[in-house]
Amino acid sequence: MRDLVLYIGNRNYSSWSLRPWLALTAAGIPFRDEVILFDFPAGNPGLKAVSPTGRVPLLVDGDLKVWESLAIIEYAHELFPDAGLWPKDRAARADARAIATEMLSSFHALRNACPMNIRRPVKAIDLPEGVMDNVARIETIWHERLARSGGPFLYGAFSAADAMYAPVTNRFEIYALTQDPRSRAYMAAVKAHPAFRAWQEAALAEPWIVPEDEA
Repeated sequence: MRDLVLYIGNRNYSSWSLRPWLALTAAGIPFRDEVILFDFPAGNPGLKAVSPTGRVPLLVDGDLKVWESLAIIEYAHELFPDAGLWPKDRAARADARAIATEMLSSFHALRNACPMNIRRPVKAIDLPEGVMDNVARIETIWHERLARSGGPFLYGAFSAADAMYAPVTNRFEIYALTQDPRSRAYMAAVKAHPAFRAWQEAALAEPWIVPEDEA
């Protein structure tokens, strides 16, 4: 059996760690995780000895190191092609990869202004330019795919595409960014998934706090 190790940051804050952890966990892929804490303002000094980029997440498989969330998910899909990381239908699978890549490369205004924080109470903030444009685009992505699939997830069953957008459901909730019932129903479905609940419970139990203006 392979000994896959996923290095992650603090569960409360690390949105990029959440994505592959959630995808692999939901698919039943065996791995163990190692937490390397954020240490602001020093960064992650412990990761520099492990990761080529000095960042999380990082998947280690023997001598192989795979970094970046989507690359980790794709590598896991190659190892476990029947685990259901991506939709079975070829067209849906291509679409899922497209929106996952859009999540990887876009929505900078939202990410910069509204960092993930599992413990943060719901509270609106003054939003800089571009955030609500990002929100509108994400909701369009969600609503179109939910309408086609019938839900509760973007392609019916939970997939890597849902894992890529999971941190956004936290952002939308804690910064009160949407009241659209379709979005709220999707957010509730993601939060109710056993894998997300496991991550959330572990995040809430963490004792470490990073000041919000540094997160």
